[in-house]
Amino acid sequence: MKEQLEGLNGISINFGEGGMMIVNIILAFVMFGVALGIKPHTFKDVFANPKSVITGVLLQWVGLPAVTFLVALILNPLITPMIALGMILVASCPGGNISNFISSLSKGNIELSVSMTAITTAFAPFITPLNFFFWGNLYSQIISVRNDIPMLVIPFLPMLEQILLLLGVPIVLGLVFAHYFPNATKKITKPAQMLSIALFIGMVIVSFSQNFQIFLDNIIYVFFIVMLHNASALGTGFLGGTLAKVSDRDRRSLTIETGIQNSGLGLILLFNPAIFPPEVWHGHYGGMLFITAWWGIWHIISGLTVAYLFRRKPLTE
Repeated sequence: MKEQLEGLNGISINFGEGGMMIVNIILAFVMFGVALGIKPHTFKDVFANPKSVITGVLLQWVGLPAVTFLVALILNPLITPMIALGMILVASCPGGNISNFISSLSKGNIELSVSMTAITTAFAPFITPLNFFFWGNLYSQIISVRNDIPMLVIPFLPMLEQILLLLGVPIVLGLVFAHYFPNATKKITKPAQMLSIALFIGMVIVSFSQNFQIFLDNIIYVFFIVMLHNASALGTGFLGGTLAKVSDRDRRSLTIETGIQNSGLGLILLFNPAIFPPEVWHGHYGGMLFITAWWGIWHIISGLTVAYLFRRKPLTE
């Protein structure tokens, strides 16, 4: 299995300057659309009813990356370092927008779900590079000692600078637009989110079209790795909510929010050579690309499955 996955490492996607400009515009549009759904009162609600929101944010920012790190170490004999770092990158991303929809299907707490997505997205420019740098370096240090391989270099400041520019500016613009143009925001929020999803899917299809056969050859391995990782994420949310003794509705939302990640953001970051420069990574981060891309598909399937199971069970308080 490990030898088979090694074949993914040499895959890189080069858009060129013009292509990267389009990728960055798509990312900016996606984050602008996400910010349109963030309301100022969301952050005020944290202080009014803090327990579940704080629990959820801690699960996202600390619990999930830590659990992912442990899962990656356990799977180390079977997976490559690039696969592991792809898992850590996904865990470092904020919650995905679709989590709000799936949370509603689960009869969870919609307000809690929206609050968690809003907070983790708003702070993503800082938390995503910080978590990826910390857990990625820790993993790299451990496996370099165990396996006697060169330690991977994970740059922090270049990643922080690029993410602040690519995420921070669109988020601020989205918040400002939503504040000053509330009526227009109501009209364009859903179309903007749908368009951003369509643009992203189209970009992924074009990006991986030349490597589609390689993806098919390795899909069985990638499938099980992502399934296990995603299951551990959902379990982290459920167990965290149980230990925090939140309501059943809140626990359902915590489960969904922790198991649905904005892996699309991670994929777009991987496409950016300013964040993952070829001279640092030697163009060998194909494993990260495939893990992150498949996450974007699988977490929808698993989320809908969990929602179905939750709906079959009556709510308890």
